[in-house]
Amino acid sequence: MNPTLLFDFTVNKENKTIHITREFAASLELVWQAWTTPELLDQWWGPQPWRAETKTMDFREGGFWLYAMVSPEGEKHWSRANFLAIKKESSFTTKGGFCDENGTINPEFPQNLWENSFIPKNNKVQVDILLTYDTLADLEKEIAMGFKEGMTIDFQQLDELLLALIQERD
Repeated sequence: MNPTLLFDFTVNKENKTIHITREFAASLELVWQAWTTPELLDQWWGPQPWRAETKTMDFREGGFWLYAMVSPEGEKHWSRANFLAIKKESSFTTKGGFCDENGTINPEFPQNLWENSFIPKNNKVQVDILLTYDTLADLEKEIAMGFKEGMTIDFQQLDELLLALIQERD
């Protein structure tokens, strides 16, 4: 990871939240596309050696993203994110969690509300993410499953993808 890019990961057990702040060295348009376009999401979402595979994505309020995290052996773990609110190139909010391949949420696993905000700053974009869990047990379960480590790798993969996309455009 580029050490000049801000990365902060704060867990607040009292409020059942995780707050992540991360900067990316790219334009707002490009960072937004990387977070909202399935072909780009599949290239960085999912910490290697795992990868994301989108089954369907309808990026609009009331739509959803259904995808699998795929292991090197082909094992699939499904997730669904329902889009609750979208402000183009500014923010989007989802609610979701682990599910089956048809998108039926599995209540045995944590669900959360994701609030993503995109803030342009001096040739960078700061993405602020607030995850709110229904219960403290859900938050703790997600952390125990390696959430911070996975997101750290995802963001490194996104840095690499953004650099490649910038180079393609130049």
